[in-house]
Amino acid sequence: MSVEAFSTHLQRPLLRGHTPDGAYTGAAGGASCGDLIRISLRLDPTSSDGRVADAGFDAGGCGAAIAAGSAAVSLVLDRPLLHAARLGPDEIAAELGGLSQAKRHAAELAADALARALGAAAREQAQLQPSSSRTLVAMSGGVDSAVAALLVVAGEDAPAVAHADVEAVAGSPNRDGDETVAVTLELWADPENDGDRSCCSAQAVRSARELAHRLGLPHFSIDLREEFRAGVVTPWLAEHAAGLTPNPCVRCNGEVRLDAMLDLAERLGAQALATGHYARVQDGLLRTAADENKDQSYALAALAPDSLARMRFPLGALTKPQVRELAELAGLAVAKRPDSQDLCFLAGTSHGAFLARHGELGERPGEILDGEGCVLGQHRGVHTVTIGQRHGLGIGGGQPLYVIATDARANTITVGPRERLRTLSFGVRDVTLHRDGGCVDAVKVRYRGRRVPCRIDGWAHAGAHARVDLLTADPQERTAPGQMACLYAGDSVVGYGTIA
Repeated sequence: MSVEAFSTHLQRPLLRGHTPDGAYTGAAGGASCGDLIRISLRLDPTSSDGRVADAGFDAGGCGAAIAAGSAAVSLVLDRPLLHAARLGPDEIAAELGGLSQAKRHAAELAADALARALGAAAREQAQLQPSSSRTLVAMSGGVDSAVAALLVVAGEDAPAVAHADVEAVAGSPNRDGDETVAVTLELWADPENDGDRSCCSAQAVRSARELAHRLGLPHFSIDLREEFRAGVVTPWLAEHAAGLTPNPCVRCNGEVRLDAMLDLAERLGAQALATGHYARVQDGLLRTAADENKDQSYALAALAPDSLARMRFPLGALTKPQVRELAELAGLAVAKRPDSQDLCFLAGTSHGAFLARHGELGERPGEILDGEGCVLGQHRGVHTVTIGQRHGLGIGGGQPLYVIATDARANTITVGPRERLRTLSFGVRDVTLHRDGGCVDAVKVRYRGRRVPCRIDGWAHAGAHARVDLLTADPQERTAPGQMACLYAGDSVVGYGTIA
């Protein structure tokens, strides 16, 4: 450690207490650690490379936090945006002449604060010169998005990546040409969650940034917590209160998350956004992935056609074992990281606990009825069950009974034998068709469900419809109102709507 470099930044910190006019601020630290660093910066909107025109910082706590804030400002001031987005704790520590393990925490806080400031400024002020070959890659810190980034850097040539170590990829032309840029979204923060299991927590953002920097990629973290709560979590809570079973991932991809990243891509001069989703695109339509077990076309069905036209899915032709093999051959630590099973904002929190804490949907006892209206028992709330549910009802013994209907206003649940769930038709509301309805030949009503042969009852033109009715070839078990119905023609998504 160089005492002189550290002492200079500590005793004569650069632009401490300065907040530029029109600046965007990022902060890290706080009560839990006692150290807090705020970094503010402003981009030059007329600069083709998004140069950092002005910057400043403030810090509280230990002296290392002050020195780290000063070092971060000195490293980004008057630098191009994509250069600044490559800076992390290693570069900040090096600017201070090296840091002991005890002081390393300050460099990490400064890197977090800088990343948040850069992300906010990029969203609002960046107007980089467009590049026909630049791609923005969404990185969550998991294996799928990491391999997607590898494939983009290598020109989506999987064999080339498979036989190169990560340093070879990081030393590709991207290091000089800024042709691949990474972004991670911070969508949710909840002290009750397990941040390490979430793909959108502050911990996940830091992990993704470290991985991106190891690959030599500029990285931006975007704070979408307000938009995510308003556009995804609040409707999810409201629909549960109404006795529906919503799918928040469809709404998030179609209205919040991908739109924000596509907007950022445009500001960064990128022509496309690549993600680690398992899907493909052909003839302007979303197609299922080659690996049917990992296919995510259902979750992406609400993407607008103009958004889809700018999307790239490098994993669409690969299987999950192939993706893990590529990650392992590239030496990525995330190669064996398990897939997330929860909704991202649950991350180790049960549905019931989340609904009670954020939606004030605690237990609301009501009657469980049979088909004749006779009371069989008590439930804990309409929002705690879904159509087709059998277990957890507390009415065991005798013939197996399933939830066949819920009434949120009366706070009752009706149960019956499994046969009463079967139907040959069901309605879908708020439908969007990308092609004439006559081409629809299958529907999927669950994320991990299978495609069921069906057709639309009557004629339906391409466009928006308040409702259509689907006729299935064989009796199917009814699904919960509020779930998304994804409509297919062969393996292409041609429409979607909400089960009525």
